[in-house]
Amino acid sequence: MAEESSEIQSNQEIVQAHEPNNEEINRSVSNMGDSSMKMEGTRETCRPYSRLEPQPTKGEVWVWYVYELCSYFVHTVLIPIVFSLIIGQIVNSPTEPLRGWNKSAKGLACKIDEMELYERLTHRSVSIGNSKVSPLEWTSISWGIGLILASPALRFVSTNLDHGQNQVVIAGAATAIGAFFCLPVGFFKVTWIFPLYVAPIVVAIAVSTTSHTRHHGLMIQGFTGPSLQRHQFPNRRGVSNRLSLNATGVGCLGSAVIVAFVYYMLRIQDIFTGLWVVSIFSGLIWLAGIVHVFALRPGATITSPLPKDHFLSIFKSHHGLGTLIVVGLSSFTSMCIFTGGVLFLVGELCLKPVFVLYFWLIYFIFPSVSLPMLQPVQLILKTNAVKMHLLGLILSLVTSGIEFQFRKDSWERHYILIFAALQSTSTGVMHAFARVLLMDCSPAGKEGAFATWFSWVKMAGTCLGFAVASGAAAGNVGTSFGIAFCTGAVAMVISIYGNISDVAGAVAAGLISEEGEMVSSPIANGSDHSNSINNDDDDDENAKKEAAPVGEEAA
Repeated sequence: MAEESSEIQSNQEIVQAHEPNNEEINRSVSNMGDSSMKMEGTRETCRPYSRLEPQPTKGEVWVWYVYELCSYFVHTVLIPIVFSLIIGQIVNSPTEPLRGWNKSAKGLACKIDEMELYERLTHRSVSIGNSKVSPLEWTSISWGIGLILASPALRFVSTNLDHGQNQVVIAGAATAIGAFFCLPVGFFKVTWIFPLYVAPIVVAIAVSTTSHTRHHGLMIQGFTGPSLQRHQFPNRRGVSNRLSLNATGVGCLGSAVIVAFVYYMLRIQDIFTGLWVVSIFSGLIWLAGIVHVFALRPGATITSPLPKDHFLSIFKSHHGLGTLIVVGLSSFTSMCIFTGGVLFLVGELCLKPVFVLYFWLIYFIFPSVSLPMLQPVQLILKTNAVKMHLLGLILSLVTSGIEFQFRKDSWERHYILIFAALQSTSTGVMHAFARVLLMDCSPAGKEGAFATWFSWVKMAGTCLGFAVASGAAAGNVGTSFGIAFCTGAVAMVISIYGNISDVAGAVAAGLISEEGEMVSSPIANGSDHSNSINNDDDDDENAKKEAAPVGEEAA
């Protein structure tokens, strides 16, 4: 009996990372039997949760990066830029403005082809009943239809990702369907059909992003284990940040390739066919990312019945819900600045097409350099995901504020490129650390439900930002930058005063515990961990303790 109790106590030390004291060593034999029975009961309760996720291999991590490379451009380039340009080539040529084709609204000299392209995009020439919208607005409407259709689909997806056995089928089918609808966009030169192309692509990218984000959370558990003490949280933070930052940088490279291809096709004689080729190429690249689905993980074993409100689990998490709101606002801010800025450069400043290419390339390539460099800075300053996301918001406020202030001036070329680098870094930082923060707040077994809302809200914020900047605000860059500034400021206020924390979120989710406490599985007992830590400064102070490496990659 003494040997059995000693073995169980040893196992408890491994799970809890708890050092025994003299009182525990000198327990009486009469108490050993009771301790053995209690510990055995605890092990039975936590068995599904204590089962470690296998540590990810380098191949699995790289395949996860590959999918970001092959899909990140869908919501940053393919939908807002490529489809808008294709629709612009279908509509009738707009009438010549009163100022002529060779001058912008600022009176600057312009190339006729450039101004014609700008007018095609912004002129309301697509008929919808008794009203008309521009190709940019028609793209926004198609995007919104896709988000509406995605809502019921994502409810099904979140349940089956967390509680089913068809994770590979769901992610693979979404990728294949989305890639397929990129192929036929040039078959019919009519504008009314584009919602039938764009909407399925939006649903597909939302579903596949959900699976991809959930995979991130499961890989972190594989690297660090499901049971962490508070002082070990920096291990999880370091691994999670590195994966998300690297993936975002790789994804930006994919976007750079597509915009370079778009620029090339805009210079040929048959622009419509050239852009159709870009859409086909994008679909094939996206389809190549399907290799990611073969590395998907089933996740933790669930022994209790799935709650009916599993899809709404994030609304029970204060930190998860706060993160979700900030994600939507920051996505809106980023896309509003980007879209408004591009229209301003083309339609008002009349920059040469090659300079617009430079702007695009810096915007999408610079994060591939700046984001990996941020992690050493973060480690030195010991900043968490919330503060890094705040850094991204601050950069967006700086760029939108300065651009709003000097909206009536003719900007110097080097200043434009500097702002492109700053804003691209801001967008990348907010995307990477929003994903990290949300997965830190997700209880084990509910990663799919949390990832579903992350994917949909981020896409909705991006769509609304594009709609505002390309709709009523088109031709009035001050409106785009002003709205983006105000939205970013609101997101900052919520981040600061909303009491959002990665450590406290992980404690509330049951991913980490106080010193000497056993992590209780939210899966096994059917409820979320109820502890909540509200003082983020105390979290960081406790995190300064030396933590033993967890997993090979944690070092």
